[in-house]
Amino acid sequence: MTTPTFTLDTPDTQALLDRAHLHQDAGDHRTAVRFLTQAATQEPGDTAILTELALAQFHTAALPAAEATARHLITLAPTDAYGHLLLGRTLARQSRHREALPHLRLAVAMSGQWADHLTESEARAQPR
Repeated sequence: MTTPTFTLDTPDTQALLDRAHLHQDAGDHRTAVRFLTQAATQEPGDTAILTELALAQFHTAALPAAEATARHLITLAPTDAYGHLLLGRTLARQSRHREALPHLRLAVAMSGQWADHLTESEARAQPR
Protein backbone atom coordinates (compact mmCIF):
# COMPACT_ATOMS: atom_id res chain seq x y z
CA MET A 1 0.00 0.00 0.00
CA THR A 2 1.40 3.41 -0.92
CA THR A 3 1.26 6.37 1.36
CA PRO A 4 -0.26 9.50 -0.18
CA THR A 5 2.10 12.42 -0.46
CA PHE A 6 1.15 16.01 0.05
CA THR A 7 2.92 18.98 -1.38
CA LEU A 8 2.96 22.44 0.01
CA ASP A 9 3.42 24.06 -3.38
CA THR A 10 2.10 27.53 -3.81
CA PRO A 11 -0.96 27.56 -6.08
CA ASP A 12 -0.33 28.94 -9.54
CA THR A 13 -1.40 32.47 -10.36
CA GLN A 14 -4.55 31.42 -12.21
CA ALA A 15 -5.72 29.29 -9.26
CA LEU A 16 -5.18 32.27 -6.94
CA LEU A 17 -7.15 34.53 -9.26
CA ASP A 18 -9.96 31.99 -9.52
CA ARG A 19 -10.19 31.82 -5.73
CA ALA A 20 -10.11 35.61 -5.45
CA HIS A 21 -12.94 35.93 -7.98
CA LEU A 22 -15.07 33.43 -6.07
CA HIS A 23 -14.67 35.48 -2.91
CA GLN A 24 -15.26 38.78 -4.73
CA ASP A 25 -18.45 37.39 -6.26
CA ALA A 26 -19.58 36.43 -2.75
CA GLY A 27 -18.80 39.94 -1.47
CA ASP A 28 -15.86 38.73 0.64
CA HIS A 29 -13.29 41.29 -0.47
CA ARG A 30 -11.00 40.72 2.52
CA THR A 31 -10.34 37.13 1.55
CA ALA A 32 -10.06 38.16 -2.10
CA VAL A 33 -7.31 40.60 -1.08
CA ARG A 34 -5.31 37.71 0.42
CA PHE A 35 -5.43 35.71 -2.82
CA LEU A 36 -4.82 38.76 -5.00
CA THR A 37 -1.82 39.74 -2.87
CA GLN A 38 -0.34 36.30 -3.42
CA ALA A 39 -1.01 36.55 -7.16
CA ALA A 40 0.60 40.00 -7.29
CA THR A 41 3.65 38.65 -5.48
CA GLN A 42 3.97 35.93 -8.11
CA GLU A 43 3.35 38.35 -11.00
CA PRO A 44 4.51 41.80 -9.75
CA GLY A 45 4.32 43.43 -13.16
CA ASP A 46 0.83 42.21 -14.08
CA THR A 47 -1.26 45.37 -14.22
CA ALA A 48 -4.56 43.45 -14.39
CA ILE A 49 -3.80 41.75 -11.08
CA LEU A 50 -2.67 45.04 -9.53
CA THR A 51 -5.90 46.70 -10.67
CA GLU A 52 -8.01 43.99 -9.07
CA LEU A 53 -5.93 44.13 -5.90
CA ALA A 54 -6.20 47.92 -5.57
CA LEU A 55 -9.96 47.75 -6.09
CA ALA A 56 -10.39 44.96 -3.53
CA GLN A 57 -8.25 46.90 -1.04
CA PHE A 58 -10.40 49.98 -1.70
CA HIS A 59 -13.56 47.94 -1.02
CA THR A 60 -12.17 46.76 2.32
CA ALA A 61 -11.12 50.29 3.30
CA ALA A 62 -7.46 49.23 3.37
CA LEU A 63 -6.76 52.68 1.96
CA PRO A 64 -2.99 52.96 2.55
CA ALA A 65 -2.54 49.58 0.85
CA ALA A 66 -4.89 50.54 -1.99
CA GLU A 67 -2.98 53.79 -2.45
CA ALA A 68 0.38 51.99 -2.59
CA THR A 69 -0.95 49.43 -5.06
CA ALA A 70 -2.54 52.08 -7.29
CA ARG A 71 0.67 54.13 -7.25
CA HIS A 72 2.63 51.06 -8.28
CA LEU A 73 0.07 50.37 -11.00
CA ILE A 74 0.35 53.82 -12.57
CA THR A 75 4.14 53.66 -12.32
CA LEU A 76 3.99 50.54 -14.48
CA ALA A 77 1.22 51.87 -16.74
CA PRO A 78 1.12 55.70 -16.65
CA THR A 79 -1.64 55.85 -19.29
CA ASP A 80 -3.97 53.52 -17.38
CA ALA A 81 -7.04 55.68 -16.87
CA TYR A 82 -8.64 53.26 -14.42
CA GLY A 83 -5.41 53.17 -12.39
CA HIS A 84 -5.55 56.95 -12.06
CA LEU A 85 -9.23 56.71 -11.11
CA LEU A 86 -8.42 54.16 -8.40
CA LEU A 87 -5.64 56.32 -7.00
CA GLY A 88 -7.78 59.45 -7.13
CA ARG A 89 -10.76 57.79 -5.45
CA THR A 90 -8.50 56.28 -2.79
CA LEU A 91 -6.99 59.67 -2.01
CA ALA A 92 -10.43 61.30 -2.00
CA ARG A 93 -11.78 58.66 0.37
CA GLN A 94 -8.99 59.68 2.75
CA SER A 95 -10.17 63.33 2.42
CA ARG A 96 -7.06 64.17 0.39
CA HIS A 97 -9.06 65.81 -2.38
CA ARG A 98 -6.35 68.20 -3.59
CA GLU A 99 -3.99 65.25 -4.11
CA ALA A 100 -6.76 63.32 -5.84
CA LEU A 101 -7.53 66.03 -8.41
CA PRO A 102 -4.62 65.47 -10.85
CA HIS A 103 -5.33 61.75 -11.00
CA LEU A 104 -9.07 62.22 -11.40
CA ARG A 105 -8.51 64.84 -14.11
CA LEU A 106 -6.23 62.45 -15.99
CA ALA A 107 -8.74 59.61 -15.65
CA VAL A 108 -11.57 61.75 -17.00
CA ALA A 109 -9.45 63.19 -19.82
CA MET A 110 -8.22 59.75 -20.91
CA SER A 111 -11.54 57.95 -20.65
CA GLY A 112 -14.30 60.52 -21.00
CA GLN A 113 -15.91 58.88 -17.96
CA TRP A 114 -16.09 59.36 -14.19
CA ALA A 115 -16.63 63.14 -14.24
CA ASP A 116 -18.84 62.83 -11.15
CA HIS A 117 -15.86 61.76 -9.04
CA LEU A 118 -13.84 64.70 -10.33
CA THR A 119 -16.65 67.18 -9.68
CA GLU A 120 -17.09 65.92 -6.13
CA SER A 121 -13.37 66.21 -5.30
CA GLU A 122 -13.16 69.63 -6.91
CA ALA A 123 -15.98 70.85 -4.68
CA ARG A 124 -14.43 69.32 -1.57
CA ALA A 125 -10.94 70.65 -2.38
CA GLN A 126 -12.17 74.25 -2.29
CA PRO A 127 -11.17 76.18 0.83
CA ARG A 128 -14.10 77.12 2.99
